[in-house]
Amino acid sequence: MYGKAFAPEYQGALTTLSVNSSLVDVLAEGTERLREAERAGRPGEAARCGLAVAEAHRRLGHVQDADRAWKASYRAARDAGDTAAMAWALWSGGTLARQRGAFPLAWRLLGLAAELGERGGDVVVRGYSLAGLAETGRIQGDYAAVGRLHEQLLAEARKRGEARHTVWALEGIAQMHRNTGDYDRAYALFAEAAEIAERADDRRGHAWALRGLADVLSVRDGATERALELLAEAEATCREMNLSSALAYNHKMQGNVLYRAGRYAEARDRYELALSEFRTMSEPRGEALSRLGLAKSLARLGRDRAETAAELADLARTLERSGLRHAREMVARAQREFGLEPEAVR
Repeated sequence: MYGKAFAPEYQGALTTLSVNSSLVDVLAEGTERLREAERAGRPGEAARCGLAVAEAHRRLGHVQDADRAWKASYRAARDAGDTAAMAWALWSGGTLARQRGAFPLAWRLLGLAAELGERGGDVVVRGYSLAGLAETGRIQGDYAAVGRLHEQLLAEARKRGEARHTVWALEGIAQMHRNTGDYDRAYALFAEAAEIAERADDRRGHAWALRGLADVLSVRDGATERALELLAEAEATCREMNLSSALAYNHKMQGNVLYRAGRYAEARDRYELALSEFRTMSEPRGEALSRLGLAKSLARLGRDRAETAAELADLARTLERSGLRHAREMVARAQREFGLEPEAVR
């Protein structure tokens, strides 16, 4: 049995904030409480409030502000001798590094966060940090290395009845099944995640689950209109909560669904929107995936073959350097789709 979802990253004076609080509101209240703690000379409280500020900035796509905020939170936690708070700050920094495509840094920071979480006796930050490591490996396409970790974290979350973490793990495992072609298993896991998230009032997790369901319905069943309905529902949640990254990925998925349906002009428009959003928040993975979808849509709309070849080759080189293996394979498939020989990447 799962309880109501909660946000453990909202700490100190901010524990009353909901997992569904608007990020704009979280940032405003977090900044106010942070300044109060700093004026009162309470570094431990400043670290806890600074964590919420860092996370709000990150999820809103304010990359530089998020970077400054998590580092300030870490310094305050260190001054206070609060090992668990140091772990939370490192978790935030590692999550930001992954979002920015800095995968080696993400591995290092999240690994340190897990170690400090265990040392500080905070099982939640340890779990979140291990989850961050698992997600980093999954995003890079290293499913063999992190599949078991996802399953372990899912079991731990189920045992604790922690809805939000259970939803995260289910969605991660579902995504791996979807990417390896087991659509039925992926759909079942996304559906379970959506049900748990809805019952626990985890609107963010629910929006991501709906995106996954829409993807499977589109690629497996060709159910374009139903997929777009689910994405529209998820989009409304993203807008209400100011979930910038989730909204951009939603728009990118709308492009995918439209492209599969042969509605290339509409797909182009969605990919262009997502690309602009990802560039604004400096999220290279989303940018690369949007570039790929846009290149394919433009090719279907009559773009010069040489331009398409050059775009895909450049994208392949970018993804090879960044270590995004699954996305790199997607580019190779696109090159074959358009009769272009994937070139060796040096």
